This record gives sequence, C-alpha cells and structure tokens, in this order.
Amino acid sequence: MTRIPDFHAAKWDEPVIYEIGRPGARGQIFDAPDARVTEAVGTDLIPAAMARSDAPALPEITEFEAQRHFLHLSQMTLGMMGISLFGTCTMKYNSKAAEYATLRPELAEVHPFQHPDTLQGVLEIIHDFDAILQNLSGMDQFIFQAGGGADAAYTMATVARAYWADKGMLGQRTEMVTSVQSHPCNPATAAAAGFDVVNLPLEENGYPSLDALKAAVSEKTALIMINNPDDMGIYNPEIKEWTRVAREAGALCFYDHANFNGVMGKLSARELGFDACMFMLHKTFGAPKAGGGPAVGAFGCTDDLAPYVPGPVVLKEGDRYRLDEDRPKSTGKVREYWGNVPQVVKAYAWSRAMGAEGIDLASDISVVANNYMDKKLGEIPGLAISNPDIDAWRMEMTRWSLGPLTEETGVTTVDFANRMADYGIDPYWMSHEPWIVAEPFTPEAGELWSKEDIDTWIAVIAKIAEEARSEPELVKTAPHNQPVAQVQGDVFEDPAKWAMTWRAYKRKIAGDDAARGVA
Repeated sequence: MTRIPDFHAAKWDEPVIYEIGRPGARGQIFDAPDARVTEAVGTDLIPAAMARSDAPALPEITEFEAQRHFLHLSQMTLGMMGISLFGTCTMKYNSKAAEYATLRPELAEVHPFQHPDTLQGVLEIIHDFDAILQNLSGMDQFIFQAGGGADAAYTMATVARAYWADKGMLGQRTEMVTSVQSHPCNPATAAAAGFDVVNLPLEENGYPSLDALKAAVSEKTALIMINNPDDMGIYNPEIKEWTRVAREAGALCFYDHANFNGVMGKLSARELGFDACMFMLHKTFGAPKAGGGPAVGAFGCTDDLAPYVPGPVVLKEGDRYRLDEDRPKSTGKVREYWGNVPQVVKAYAWSRAMGAEGIDLASDISVVANNYMDKKLGEIPGLAISNPDIDAWRMEMTRWSLGPLTEETGVTTVDFANRMADYGIDPYWMSHEPWIVAEPFTPEAGELWSKEDIDTWIAVIAKIAEEARSEPELVKTAPHNQPVAQVQGDVFEDPAKWAMTWRAYKRKIAGDDAARGVA
C-alpha cells in the first residue's frame, strides 16, 4: 500500500518584519572611518540636495532575529520540496551546480554594457547554447531576449509583421491561424501585434481537421501558430500536412514547443516544416521558474527570418565572440539587453549534463510516466479523461476532469487543489482559461519523479475523491494543515485592500495618519 503523508505545515505566530525589533537594534556595528580615509575623501559624500532629513522607516533588528524571521517564513512555505506534477509548466529539479555557476563573479558581477572583449566567456556560453538548440530544432538562429513563452510568441508575431512589411505585403497578410487548444499566448500575442485571429475548433481526433485548416488559410494568412502535442496530451500526426498547407498559402509556420518534454530528441521543427519555434528554458531545460519572474523563451528561426529577430545577436568570428547590433531589418527589442543570461547558463548546464542520450531518455521516461499515471487515474471513480473517445497513448501530460465528481458532490477542482496542500502535495495546475474541459486538472510527471512519488500523488487524489463523497465540507473548506487558510480571491479585485508595501499597509489598513500626511 502506498503511504499517504501525514502532513502538517509549520505555523508560526510570525509578524511582518516591520513589527519586530526595537529602536537601536543592529545586526552589525561598523567602526567610524579611519581619519586618513576622511582626510582623503571628506565626510560629506552625499550632496545636500540628496541627503535625507529624517531616518528611513526600516526595521531595526539583530542578525539572529533576521535569520530566525526568514527561517520561520521559509518553514511556512510548502514550495517545491513536495511532489509537484505541475502540468503545462513542466517543473524539473534545478541543480545546485547550475545555481552555483550563476553565482560566480564571472557572471554575477558583469554588466551587459561592458565591452564584449571582457564578456567572452558569457558570450561563448550563449553562442554554444544557441548551437545546442539548433541541433534540437533544425533552426539556424536562436536568441534569448524574450522573457518567457508568451514573450517568445510575441517575438514571432513581431518578426512576422516585420517580414511581411519588408516584402510590402503587411496590408494583405493580416490573419493568424491557430487552434482553440493552442496556448492562449499564441492568439493573444498575435492580436497584440495587430493580426486578426482565426481559431480552429477541435474535432473527433482531438485536433482540427486538415479540411478546416485548408478552409481557414488564404492569401490573407500571415502565419500559423500551433503547439503539438497539446495540453490534452494529444499529438497531431498530420502536422507535416499542416505546415505544407500553410506554406502553399504563403504563410509562415511557428511551432510552440512549450510541450517539448515528451518529444525532445525525437523530432525537429525544421523537418516538420516550421519556419520558427520557441522553447521555454524554465520548463524543458531545467532552469527554475520562480513566480513568473526569471523566465526565458528561446526563439529560433530559419535564415530567412533571422534578419528580423530582436538584437543583439551573438556571433563568433575566429576564436572571438561579438554582439551584432547592426541589424537594420530587426523588429527591435522585446526585452532589455540580451535577456535573462543566468537562466541561459543554467539551461546550458542542464543540456551539457544530460547530453543527447540523456535528453532522448528523458523524453521516453516522461511519456512512460504519463501513461502509467493515466492508467492509475482512470481507475479512480469521479474522474474523466479529456477527449474520452480517443483510445490512444497520450504524451507527457494529460488533461483530466473532475466534472463527474463535482456533479456528484459539489466539490470543485479548486477545492480539490486546496485540499492537496494538506497532504504536503503541491496543488496541481488546472488549465489555461477559458476552460474547455469541465473542472480540469493537468498533471505532468516528466522525467524527474520516481514511481513511488507518482504513486503517492495518485493515492492523495484517490483519498480526496473519497473525502469529497464522505465529508465534502472538509474538502470545500481546505486547506486545514497549512499556516494560511483559504485565500479569498475577491480581495484582489479591490485596489483599496492591496498592501504591497508596509507604507501602503499603514495607509490603507492600519489607518496611520502620519503615513497619510494628516497632522
């Protein structure tokens, strides 16, 4: 029998840091500067116009108090130390070796405005990782400026716009074609770039038919944007025909590789007929994903589109590397500098550590683990698989539905996710909006989690399904074993209740007259 964790999170009566400490407390006391220093540089180093007239409102605490405070906060955070089968946003172990590499002064202390002669090591890593992704995709050029998957999709939309403008056909090529099950960033970013979006519905095989595609593309089509496999776990075997049909209409083809984990090492975007693709380094390539912050959407394309990509581009000339800023056809930057370089270094470290054989094996494990999980989840009453009429193996993730259980018990997928946290399991990812599967959840095992971890995760799902029938209010009012109870989402709809800083808290909630400037 798989043991279900008897979990209870740490809970401290921990105030915010501004509410602890006392005047005069210090973590470190510095000696007065040596007289020889003040004689050399003076004592009035801050211009009078910039000097504060009063002390800043900062907490005054000792070093140990600060350490204890943040340790308590970390203990009350479930984080990624639990089992997290977070589908569509592939979660992988972030190696400590890669983390350490980005903390080294050769990277941490450099600045992109330095002369390229002083950045040769960093530029070499970017150039070599570009080559790795070219080998995986068949593309001719990669850049890492985009700040995530949606930003990479937007990069494609702007590159397509520049491409058609350069050919004098932007007024004609006004449409983008995608699938209703494509990631929402594809139609959203195409619309933001000025294209009209044509969304194709899913048909009996779980993807739009070729006939639907043929009816949609025309001399107006600027590009198609599609992910394959999709979040249902379904791979469209007709994808080569899709790109052929689109290219016959003169359109560009973009491959959203967000779900690359199950096919990495197995296929090439170029061989499938695509002009460009993107990878999410914070998903497939082992770089961390921290609250939507340090993401990278690697954008790759063929030589035909390379002149239009955002710059600068890292080039190798002899044994030296330089930044190519002279790109007159470039669509312009989509983000500052060259992108999030520390994430590129971490992804590079992951790729080098895995090697071609490791990447190929990881995709095998990902597919096997997902189909093992699908079989076990299918044995739990109240769950339904997406596209239930399709009797075929799914890829590295599958979208499931709690619709039958919700109809029976009233327990929703949000309730279910909250209750999972009570067992020390990271709540699952549900689905992109709008939901096209009722009460969805989308697990993804990837190559990281062991069979024992997967069994534990499934056992928790089965346990909560039983609770939904026997004690539905227990599930609806979860979490119970966490330091924070249910978060009421309506708070986020009212700016008057937001308090992102201590000053805002005092002004909005604590009613501090001084903070409001009231005498």
